[in-house]
Amino acid sequence: MNSLFIDKAEISLRAGNGGDGSASFRREKYVPFGGPNGGDGGKGGDIYLLATDRLRTLLDFARKPKYEAPNGNAGSSYLKSGLSGDDLILEVPCGTTVYKGPTVIADLVDDGDRILVAKGGRGGRGNVHFKNSVRQAPRIAEKGEPGERVALSLRLKIIADVGLVGMPNAGKSTLLSRLTRAHPKIANYPFTTLSPNLGVAYYHDREIIFADIPGLIEGSHTGRGLGHDFLRHVERTRVLIHVVDPMGFDGADPKTTIKTINHELKSYAPELAKKP
Repeated sequence: MNSLFIDKAEISLRAGNGGDGSASFRREKYVPFGGPNGGDGGKGGDIYLLATDRLRTLLDFARKPKYEAPNGNAGSSYLKSGLSGDDLILEVPCGTTVYKGPTVIADLVDDGDRILVAKGGRGGRGNVHFKNSVRQAPRIAEKGEPGERVALSLRLKIIADVGLVGMPNAGKSTLLSRLTRAHPKIANYPFTTLSPNLGVAYYHDREIIFADIPGLIEGSHTGRGLGHDFLRHVERTRVLIHVVDPMGFDGADPKTTIKTINHELKSYAPELAKKP
């Protein structure tokens, strides 16, 4: 991953409006006042979120936060229904959690997972539906219904087999570069890694994905340092590897450093401390 890694975004969506129904009448030779023949409007396009393993960041949504699905077309004479608006499918990286307000409405983990997030409006009915024994030539038709509008929060938790955790500048990025072909930024100062880096290693034809998680410090679970923004990326890893500087960190010996990291993991989410 590069400096353009974005793991959260706020988006605003509007599904397509339904097309209006038609108020038309038959026009035939010798039949000057034919009956109603207005068709129905088409349905507005729905909006879906679709998980794909081809993406690794929410950058596109940070750059463009507003999306609209196409509207349905209006109905026309001779009972012709308007075309429905095409559905809009927005691709997100696998590991994206979708929030509507404080509520999680979807956790799109696997490639192909998808959810309908905004439903298109129903098309309006043409005037043929309003003919009855009393009203033989109705001049009314329905307007199409508006599409749903919704504001969503997207949060990405990267999916990896192995997570490398430790204090800042402990050597996680260096280890990642040796185990895989990743080229993370490496320098001799804390918080060199400002976004998770991914690398792939192969063992007996098996692909193993490593994630270098930005350095944790005491109080990370409360949001201190890089805090919550990166602790959540540890949640989906299968195994955690603690990378410890044998010289310790900030005056603390290695054993104390390990205890601090374990405390931060457990305080953020108790199940993290149980990972192998």
